[in-house]
Amino acid sequence: MTMTLYHCINARSFRVLWMLEELGLPYELKVLPFPPRSRDEQYLEVNPLGTIPAFLDGDVWMSESAAICQYLAARHSPHVLDVGVDEADFGAYLNALHFGEATLTFPQTLILRYGRFEPPERRLAQAAEDYTRWFLSRLRTLEPRLATRDFLCAGRFTAADVSVGYALMLATDIGLQDRFKPATLAYWQRLRARPGFLRALEAQARAALEQGVSTASVACWDGR
Repeated sequence: MTMTLYHCINARSFRVLWMLEELGLPYELKVLPFPPRSRDEQYLEVNPLGTIPAFLDGDVWMSESAAICQYLAARHSPHVLDVGVDEADFGAYLNALHFGEATLTFPQTLILRYGRFEPPERRLAQAAEDYTRWFLSRLRTLEPRLATRDFLCAGRFTAADVSVGYALMLATDIGLQDRFKPATLAYWQRLRARPGFLRALEAQARAALEQGVSTASVACWDGR
């Protein structure tokens, strides 16, 4: 049975799309206008939370982007995009996989909310700046690790790099790339040059055009 991914342009669901392309798995991509919970009420029948992504694989239903990456890696790429429990970097892999969402993406959602998405009278410039500093201080913790290796763990590209890579993609959309440290910037440039990443960009643009959805990036803060 073909997997189905509900997606908004450049939203957290891009992590899952990137994983699917890296793995070469068949899938159906449904691109929704942002925010889907208010612009496509039928989507609430798929995901009552109204957030992006929603991922279906037979009887499996998931809505957390990092967890879906972990699921796909473990099920379809053991010891390749996944790191096994028998490998020395298993703990480092899980930590980096969830660091990408819980620590790096979370503050960016607040930067976007209070700096861009709220009506002008509700925007909070100080909050946006505070969370920008919060994000950058935590991003800097990757610099020593990336200075000595091409990828985050296990000596290879894994789902952890997809998770963290999406956080860097989002930061680039926000305009923070010029504040990346040198090793982090070089790492991001390696990730964005990967064929799987480029295919994911092409897939979302093609599906959006076919489904009549704007291809403008939403830098989505509403999802998991």
